[in-house]
Amino acid sequence: QVQLAESGGDSVQAGGSLRLSCAASGVTYTAFCLAWFRQAPGKEREGIASIDNARSTTYTDSVKGRFTISQDNAKNTLYLQMNDLKPEDTAMYYCAAHYGRCSGSSLLVYAYNYWGQGTQVTVSS
Repeated sequence: QVQLAESGGDSVQAGGSLRLSCAASGVTYTAFCLAWFRQAPGKEREGIASIDNARSTTYTDSVKGRFTISQDNAKNTLYLQMNDLKPEDTAMYYCAAHYGRCSGSSLLVYAYNYWGQGTQVTVSS
């Protein structure tokens, strides 16, 4: 049974940093495409970053240069380092996974069948 568990969400001021983690059980990260999504109140869930074992990464434009996705295969953990946080980054953040390499749809919700429960990030101005 695949389970994903996010942690690391917090309340920070604008310009601050956070690192989110996503620990997995029942799945070997080396065989999966992994991603971070976020959902703000009243908005659709959006993909912000993806990575696969080839270390191929994709970012949505709004986080390029500020966020970094990475994975530690030995720990079966996915990370999202978030720097220079802005109030518009406030959202619930989710990690997601699907078997196989990432593709052109790696930032789309429908591509993923495994999801965590989310961790809240709040950025104040």
